[in-house]
Order: sequence, then C-alpha cells, then structure tokens
Amino acid sequence: MNGNIAWMVVMIVLIVSVSGLLKARRGVRRDRNGGELPVPDNAETARMREEVRALRERVQVLERIATDRNHLLEQEIEQLRDR
Repeated sequence: MNGNIAWMVVMIVLIVSVSGLLKARRGVRRDRNGGELPVPDNAETARMREEVRALRERVQVLERIATDRNHLLEQEIEQLRDR
C-alpha cells in the first residue's frame, strides 16, 4: 500500500515538473502569486495584434450584415459594388 502512495506522489511530481518545463519553453511566465506576466511586445506580437484588430472589424461587418433586414443587405452590397 505504501509503495502505491509513493509511486503516486512521484508521478504527480513528475507531471507537475514536465508541465512547468513545457510552459517555460513556450514563454509563459508567472509571478509569485501564479498570475501570468505580460509577454513583452516585439514585431511578431505587434503584427498579430494588428491582425486580430482587422479580423474583429471584419467580424463586426459580417455580424451587421447578417442581422440587418434583407433590403438593408441589398443596399450594402450595392454600396460595396460602387466603390
């Protein structure tokens, strides 16, 4: 029985250690209280933020088109064709 408990404790410690190493390798940093620290901005982060902003704008347009009544949809399509 004691051997099973010791084996379980060893496995738990191993799992926690491996997951900590994987998080550190991916760049996830934590403060002393366990909260995530912000990732420093670099060119890739800035590019991704811009891409997310553009995608959010596109989703807003698609939501507006999907929820408008049919005649408003036709008007919007005509306005886009005129551009």
